[in-house]
Amino acid sequence: MKYLFRRIAVVLAVMILALGIFMEYKSTKGLKDGFYTAEMAEYHYGWIEYLIIQVKNDKIVSAEYNARNESGFVKSWDNAYMKNMMPGYGTYPNKYTREYVQQLIDSQVNTKVDVITGATSSGKNFEKLVAAVLKQAATGNSATVVVE
Repeated sequence: MKYLFRRIAVVLAVMILALGIFMEYKSTKGLKDGFYTAEMAEYHYGWIEYLIIQVKNDKIVSAEYNARNESGFVKSWDNAYMKNMMPGYGTYPNKYTREYVQQLIDSQVNTKVDVITGATSSGKNFEKLVAAVLKQAATGNSATVVVE
């Protein structure tokens, strides 16, 4: 009889431990599958920056960071902008936006990025946008969030 009670106690202890581990694992996860969007509240020099991420299986699988003007034209497609920016800064929107996105995908949840010279304000805005979309992804709220 003592042996049976010991076995039951051991089995219960293992089950409680497993449940605790599962709950801890579950609580450290938290990004819900879906698409999440954040955009800056105001236009800056005629452009409003935005970030869209796709989460699948608690992982950011894709992201788009860019800016658009009032007509919807995307900044990274603006060849004249690139030609003006590249000589002075060594970067341009199509380059630095992809670099910031890659940093996010590599780190998954790091809201801080290595700021690229010539794209410092965009880097700071990107960090704000990342924090906002991660918060949305944690709650599963797919409404576009506006960031100040």
